[in-house]
Amino acid sequence: MTHRLLVVPTGHEVGVTSVGLGIVRALDRLGLRFAFCKPIATSPRKSDRSTALIRLTTGLNPPEPIAQDEAERLLGEGDDAMLMEKVVERIDSVSEGADVIVIEGLVPVPEVVYAARVNIAMAQALDAELVLVGAPSQPDPVKVADNIDIASRAYGEVQTGQMRCCILNKVHIRDDDVPPSTTRGIGPALGLSPVALNQSPEVLALSQALRAENYHPLGIIPYREELTEPRVMDLAAQLDADVIHQGDWTRRRVRKMSLCAATVSYACQTFEPGTLVITPGDREDIMVAACLASIDGIHLAGLLLTGGRRPSDRVVELCQRALDGGLPILSVPDNSYETAAWVHGMSRKVPGDDRARAELVMDAVASHLDANWLRELAKTAREPRMTTPAFRHRLIEKARRANRRIVLPEGDEPRTITAAAICAERGIARCVLLGERDAISRAAKGQGVRLPDGVEIIEPESIAEDYVAPMMELRKHKGLTEGAARDALQDTVVLGTMMLKQGTVDGLVSGAVHTTANTIRPALQLIKTAPDSSLVSSVFFMCLPEQVLVYGDCAVNPNPTAEQLAEIALQCADSAAAFSTEPRVAMISYSTGGSGGGSDVDKVVQATAIAKERRPELLIDGPLQYDAAAIEEVGRKKAPDSPVAGRATVFVFPDLNTGNTTYKAVQRSAHVVSMGPMLQGLAKPVNDLSRGALVEDIVFTIALTAIQASAMT
Repeated sequence: MTHRLLVVPTGHEVGVTSVGLGIVRALDRLGLRFAFCKPIATSPRKSDRSTALIRLTTGLNPPEPIAQDEAERLLGEGDDAMLMEKVVERIDSVSEGADVIVIEGLVPVPEVVYAARVNIAMAQALDAELVLVGAPSQPDPVKVADNIDIASRAYGEVQTGQMRCCILNKVHIRDDDVPPSTTRGIGPALGLSPVALNQSPEVLALSQALRAENYHPLGIIPYREELTEPRVMDLAAQLDADVIHQGDWTRRRVRKMSLCAATVSYACQTFEPGTLVITPGDREDIMVAACLASIDGIHLAGLLLTGGRRPSDRVVELCQRALDGGLPILSVPDNSYETAAWVHGMSRKVPGDDRARAELVMDAVASHLDANWLRELAKTAREPRMTTPAFRHRLIEKARRANRRIVLPEGDEPRTITAAAICAERGIARCVLLGERDAISRAAKGQGVRLPDGVEIIEPESIAEDYVAPMMELRKHKGLTEGAARDALQDTVVLGTMMLKQGTVDGLVSGAVHTTANTIRPALQLIKTAPDSSLVSSVFFMCLPEQVLVYGDCAVNPNPTAEQLAEIALQCADSAAAFSTEPRVAMISYSTGGSGGGSDVDKVVQATAIAKERRPELLIDGPLQYDAAAIEEVGRKKAPDSPVAGRATVFVFPDLNTGNTTYKAVQRSAHVVSMGPMLQGLAKPVNDLSRGALVEDIVFTIALTAIQASAMT
């Protein structure tokens, strides 16, 4: 049976859209099949914000809601039944194959005075299970629970015999009860730990009060300032500002504002990462000071010039380096105090095109929901999918349990520093930054990152001498001299590799500024392959909208033999299993079964036979064409007796040309996130990064490495 969760508010500005998005993310993490629908629009705009955000962040394509004017016409005519028929039609259109449908109810804004009436009608027409959403407006938990109960009584018999669920959103937690976040901004979910949050006095009191009123607290979501930070482009749109320079306005966010109308000295004290500097347009001295701060590495949100005055061409020329660095500059006709008031009161709702912020909100809400309740809600005999959110969530959980020490040789690289801080805060790994302490501190300050105690900084010169003798011993067959060893250890990647070899750390991640060869070569020379491996290969975890697939080998071996291809297949299967994906291995070729011939096909046939002989319990088949391996309908036609065709989770390509081309085509054409390459076959885990890696990529590569290290012990 498909469960229908109708998410409805108990008051104004409680964040129903954010909560609905978070429930969707939580269901996806659990591998459940879900759908989303907002049946009726709450604004006259052509595109609904909630629907747009779901399309942006998931593989779903929910129908557009019933237009507001159409709903109002039917309600005005007293034809509630026809409106509900249209609602049921939309829900039925997304129901097939779903375990749970998340349905967003109407929000009681001034333009939608009929919200409660329609929500009650939808709950009845859909036989939906209600999820009531509130936001505490007072500190007394008993009164909060009473208000929820009063609001729920309007639904009358809808609640009879059903478990009543409630989510409290925007709950303010005192800093002395829960440790604050150490990093901020858009990226992997940061902030309050669910475990720590659940132990805070406020949460315990709210939970107890809700249960006393016979409500199950499905989630208590902490208020987090960073979830409300708009982009500069959103600010410009709401203020109808003139754009002097766009800069990086799609990614810079307004964390705080500073009204600067006094001296430059005073203004400089307010310049911090994420600050929107508001100043009269004729205060060119403030503008120059802000631009100098930006050039110096302070990541300001932007400049907002007031009074309708624009800077002279000469001043703009002086500030060109800051503009080239991405600093946005806007202008409005109002005075500074009116403008500051507008900025303070602007809407903080997530725009329908802001994917980064939507993802952060979804992860933040999902992390504080009762996963066990959702899992029990949707008991199903279907095989769970390994979705991208589920994969990422399990990856982080496994890394936390592993508790490994990972060395990062590029210790002063800004993205690496931010990733290390996130890993420490979320308990993903104990990161070691190799580099000069002062350089690392400067880079961290420029990113607005405070390095927590869990991040260790080691200056290379303080330990390099300890590894000279061990390195000479490892490379004595190559005639390595003491001087040559000492010179080699000046390279932090080599030094980090020796730390790993000697057991000082459990894994190594590099490549943000180094080439793949710079990362892998020391590992091959010093770490070498595992006892049961004859080669090193790689896998990518391809995070498709529907599920995560494993591709190998797409980065290391140009043209493996049949024996090598069989070993790669077994390595890929083991990697899939290690990361909670049931391995069903497809040996890819341009031929399915005996439909074609040639030496390339023969190699895949031989490799499949060797792999089956070595691991008879493994589900492996080949040769299979990609569509026969991936698409159930095609698999039934081309390989009806195959245990893998149409449901493969691991795709092993016959050579590097095929594998690398395929993974990049899928990644770019389908806008798929690919994690990797993760190296297989080494005696200890070393992993490479793309030089264009995002902070999030580095975080998840560290997590992958920590899990590998745990599996090798």
